[in-house]
Amino acid sequence: MHPVVVGISHRTAPLELRERLALSRDDCLSLGDRVLADGIAAEAVVLSTCNRTEVYLAGADARAAESCVLGLLSERGRLEAGALSGAAYCATGDAAVTHLFRVAASLDSMIVGEAQILAQLRDAFEAARRAGATGAVFNRLFRQAIEVGKRVRTETAIGERPVSVSSAAVDLARQVLGTLDDRVVLVLGAGETSELTVENLRAQGAGAVIVVNRTLTTAEELAARCHGRAVCLDDLDEQLAAADIVISSTAAPGLVVDRSRLEPVMRRRLPRPLLLVDLAVPRDLDPAIAGLAGCHLRDIDDLQAVVAADRRDREREIAQAQLIVDEEVDRLNAWIAERHVVPTISRLRDSVEGIRAAEVARLNGRLASLTPEQRDDVEQLTVAIVRKILHLPTVRLKELAAAPGAAACVDALWRLFDLDVAPPVDDRRDDGALVPLPFAARDDAGEATVRERPARAAPPPGP
Repeated sequence: MHPVVVGISHRTAPLELRERLALSRDDCLSLGDRVLADGIAAEAVVLSTCNRTEVYLAGADARAAESCVLGLLSERGRLEAGALSGAAYCATGDAAVTHLFRVAASLDSMIVGEAQILAQLRDAFEAARRAGATGAVFNRLFRQAIEVGKRVRTETAIGERPVSVSSAAVDLARQVLGTLDDRVVLVLGAGETSELTVENLRAQGAGAVIVVNRTLTTAEELAARCHGRAVCLDDLDEQLAAADIVISSTAAPGLVVDRSRLEPVMRRRLPRPLLLVDLAVPRDLDPAIAGLAGCHLRDIDDLQAVVAADRRDREREIAQAQLIVDEEVDRLNAWIAERHVVPTISRLRDSVEGIRAAEVARLNGRLASLTPEQRDDVEQLTVAIVRKILHLPTVRLKELAAAPGAAACVDALWRLFDLDVAPPVDDRRDDGALVPLPFAARDDAGEATVRERPARAAPPPGP
């Protein structure tokens, strides 16, 4: 058994595909349950954000795990068979661990240094743990991943003055509209992203703020904090006509504003332009809106050009953060190696000691004429012989613990000495009593296995 990650992200998949595979917390738990029920994994954690949907699992057969997960994701997104083959990636062993640690450190984020991913990863893990989908190994793995994220933010400057989705949206607004002075801002949704974007807009001179949300009480709370006013969803058309900038970031499963709704609004307000920034995944705003005269529609993928320059400025911090990731991968491997080897050494010693004691007992009658001191000498002699025979194999096994092929050596010992039918595996407990799932999934050349593919231009239509 070894760790596997299968998924898509902003690096490999367009927004059209990511939004079809966006999962709620309940959907993540359901997908994890399906993976466990299919028997391809012993542990599973599913992470879904606006920029990625990933399934982490501990499985015996990485290719079978990849095939199963891609099938489940295709079913979820109502995609044709093979639709994900150009956008999905699969990493196993050390490569999967490294990927997880990079995600936690925000090194794999669209905006390097953003803090939201760490909270999202923690929430995904805790939800899976409470649902009983994780065991000893993933509990250690994900807790260490969270520590990696904290170390990177503490020991590097990667999180200082970061460009965020919210600040990037404001930069984009400035590029489109020029000055933001006294611009009327309409906010769809009352979550954290909406609030941060409004704060950034106000700091750049934006004027009145109108908050529209399905729940009016929630809209009123945000409006109070940003010195704006709350409006119920029924009055949305009137507010669209008055706004200069629309920021949309809701959790709605479908479109909140489509072209047919906005078209008559735009006829009323021309020639005043309207900038609409859709930060939601799945999207809130109909892509066809971009074809309306006077409309400037942007989505979350349009922010990538805005943050590219910031990433170049952070290259030094990124390199330092990667060193922390590499160090933590080595530390995890040392823990895995110790848990994997020490019980084997103990079992081997117990087995050989049992043989020694049984042989001494078998000769008990023939040793009856010996004095107690002589019988003790025989006992000590046989104990010393066993220790000397096992000393060098024990030392070598500890030395090989973290090396490629260590799992094969352990397996050979169990079979050669008939210690049991097979080496013990993780029993889903946290006490470390039994051997965990080994993490060293490598190819014949001793390299960590990882397979990634280029992104597709766009997903094929669903059936």
